[in-house]
Amino acid sequence: MARFEAVTSVDGRRAAVTLSGECDLSAREECMAVLMGAVDTAPVVVVDLGGVTFLDSSGVHALVTAYRAAQDRGGRLSVVGAAGMVAHVLDITGVGGLLSPQDGVRDG
Repeated sequence: MARFEAVTSVDGRRAAVTLSGECDLSAREECMAVLMGAVDTAPVVVVDLGGVTFLDSSGVHALVTAYRAAQDRGGRLSVVGAAGMVAHVLDITGVGGLLSPQDGVRDG
């Protein structure tokens, strides 16, 4: 089983969160804490899912909860780098479109 890891960096008004491994029930608390910490730190949060190998409803829930928290604060959270099964999960749940980069937010 791939271990969950999260790295956050902040550059001015933008926080970049890089997730890797399995974003599932066992990583729920850590994932939520990292995402909410980023939302509390910066108005623009970009979450890179390129290293995520598995995403279940716990991970989707964390992303949507952080997205809503960012919106409530007048900010924005988006995801980039999702591929394979992770992109498929985001697409079939409708979350992929909700969290797609907008307003000039892009990779990098």
